[in-house]
Amino acid sequence: MTANNPAAEAVLPPLVAAQHRAMPFTRLTDCGMDPADARRLLADTTAGIPWQDAATTIADVQLERARVSEAAGHRTTARQAYRYASAALMFAQMAHQSDTAQKRQLYARHTTATAALAPGVERVEITHRDGVLGGWLCLPETAAPRATVIVWGGLSGWGAAYLPVADAYTARGLACLLAEGPGQGESRLRHGLYVDERVTEGFARFVDLVEADARLGGAIGVQGISFGGLFAAHLAAADPRVGAVVVNGAPAVPAVPEFRTAREQMAAVVGTDDPGRVTEVMDALRFDPDKQRISCPLLLLHGGQDRLARYEDQEPFLRAADPAAATVRVWPDGEHTLYNHAAERDALTGDWFTDHLTGQATTKG
Repeated sequence: MTANNPAAEAVLPPLVAAQHRAMPFTRLTDCGMDPADARRLLADTTAGIPWQDAATTIADVQLERARVSEAAGHRTTARQAYRYASAALMFAQMAHQSDTAQKRQLYARHTTATAALAPGVERVEITHRDGVLGGWLCLPETAAPRATVIVWGGLSGWGAAYLPVADAYTARGLACLLAEGPGQGESRLRHGLYVDERVTEGFARFVDLVEADARLGGAIGVQGISFGGLFAAHLAAADPRVGAVVVNGAPAVPAVPEFRTAREQMAAVVGTDDPGRVTEVMDALRFDPDKQRISCPLLLLHGGQDRLARYEDQEPFLRAADPAAATVRVWPDGEHTLYNHAAERDALTGDWFTDHLTGQATTKG
């Protein structure tokens, strides 16, 4: 498989090789694709099928499986198929870096597939500026939530891409809100909300949403994945309502990336093709530990093989935190955001949030 074979990857067309680097097998499965579908997607794109077409075909097969299962009364199987379809459509839209009509259509299909998971996965929305921020709320099945964790992604993977994370949290009695913040998901593609110098205000709206929901008692934690970890750190430093924060694979000083696809993604989240404006926003979002402090417990996650965020890029978050309340976990062989250690990572963060948000370990590091 080209995702694990550099020699094979070298003969791929540049676009396909870039897609395989950005979306390897470990990331596909981490974000909820059926492993068999993930292997097929990489094989089909290696054979020359365009990424979005290959992923959409996989989603269509899963949607048909869901419809047939539903008609037969097999709701559990149907839910599984809808989740696999949702994940495939999430990756289908990633073939487009800018906000094309096809990207919007693919993401809308992803949203529809995810909505079919109701009532276990509930769509929530809250107004912000002249638009609407959306997300997916997942609740524990057997009891009232002990606390709530708000989770968001970064430049390209958002919201329901992190349903497996929500599974780990709800299994531990925590509610999990999978947020699509400014510059992300439907909040951007449908409602035109982008990242700017005041993006922290947008993410704070999800804390408002949790506080307004009578079902969600207890403390509130936030978790930012990839570039979204920068937003999580900013919110934790600015908003005393945040009771604990996890930062996973984020730069404290954002810069226009060397990878073309990442540059295009960054321009899309800011909502402009003007490189000067993108740089202006990134400069305004740099996290300065000399001016910003994180008073709540912090868990910093890092993969030693992460090509997008080095340990030094994340170290300023640690300097902003109370050393007695800051924890670092490094996997020497870890890929970006620890795709290749997904189960262990989610168990670790689930337990850590449980301990720090429910008061079981007020002195743990």
